[in-house]
Amino acid sequence: MPPEATGIAPRASDEGPVRFAEPWHAQVLAIANGLAEAGLFSRSDWAAALGAALRRAEAAGGPDDDATYYAAALAALEGLVAERSPEAGGSLEGRVEAWRRAYLRTPHGKPVELSAGLEADDADEDVSLRGA
Repeated sequence: MPPEATGIAPRASDEGPVRFAEPWHAQVLAIANGLAEAGLFSRSDWAAALGAALRRAEAAGGPDDDATYYAAALAALEGLVAERSPEAGGSLEGRVEAWRRAYLRTPHGKPVELSAGLEADDADEDVSLRGA
């Protein structure tokens, strides 16, 4: 089904075909599209959530560019998932924290592995101060 049919489409461009600046820009729309098709939320729910996120970004002084648009799309998606699927949305904060810990525990130049962030111990409780 084309993106226009679901109401979840990339930011319009006057410069020809859409090209995503970052892979995650495409991924956030693909995930939103899949969740809409699965019935987690409707096209109008998506449009309302994205519109609200864009208004918040504008009120905060965000520029009218792709980075702001896709950050708003991600915020809209996270909000809808948290609202409609609390069991998945509620784990988002924990998963973000695990990735943060994994990043901070990973030596420079090595791939970040989530398993490094899942093991919390008292010695690493304030890992954010390490190396400061």
